[in-house]
Amino acid sequence: MVLTDKLLKEYANYLCYEEKSTATQEKYLRDVWAFFAYAGNTDVKKSVTMEWKKHLLDSGYAVRSVNSMLASVNSLMDFLGWHSCKVKYIRLQQQVYVSEEKELTKAEYQRLLTASKADKQLYLLLQTICATGIRVSELRHFTLEQILHGQITISCKNKTRIILIPQKLRKLLICYAKERGITAGAVFLNRNGKPLDRSSIWRKMKGLCKKAGVKETKVFPHNLRKLFARTFYGIEKDIAKLADILGHSSINTTRIYIISTGAEHRRKIERLGLLA
Repeated sequence: MVLTDKLLKEYANYLCYEEKSTATQEKYLRDVWAFFAYAGNTDVKKSVTMEWKKHLLDSGYAVRSVNSMLASVNSLMDFLGWHSCKVKYIRLQQQVYVSEEKELTKAEYQRLLTASKADKQLYLLLQTICATGIRVSELRHFTLEQILHGQITISCKNKTRIILIPQKLRKLLICYAKERGITAGAVFLNRNGKPLDRSSIWRKMKGLCKKAGVKETKVFPHNLRKLFARTFYGIEKDIAKLADILGHSSINTTRIYIISTGAEHRRKIERLGLLA
């Protein structure tokens, strides 16, 4: 069984037919093409996928990243009917707390906002993601029509969810659209009048780090979504409702978003009063 360009193209069509989101399709295809590059023209057997799994670990990939890439390749094997080539995921203990090197605090978020005020688009973009908890890929759904309506309707993978826009944010976005001469369609546009893509947003955010005094390891769109999740849960203590807002199918995914920092976890342990 040799993996070919033709088979990968058929798999790409399958993902599209299954109505996977654009981001999911890109991610799965990126992983299977990486596997294809590793396997080459060799006969694909379970030993090959097992060797690739070891190669990823030896290359320094985090366990979660390796498991994510294995999920993509296992999906491909299911599609091809090569079930015997699938490999098991690496067992990973549930994380108890998140590294302080990675968590974006509310104070750091405020510093990023202050540093971005000279760039009105970026200033509002940060607030839009953080105040609603959206995925960065969902930013393109923020059209003037939906903003005026006060809510964003997102349909993906046979699921539809409603994102409510805080009234203050709604007013800011309407004023911004008026200033930019936007009368319809997406509000966050690049110089060519097209919706901002993920890489442009990532680059803009990274450009704030030095001015805001925030480590680059903490500044990326998904951390704004996690800050929303932790803040919401800290007030509401309703994980089921939070899962619905974030668009998670499993509460186990939501649990990862609300893990406390190592410092906070340490304070809780110390408050137990079990030391003399």
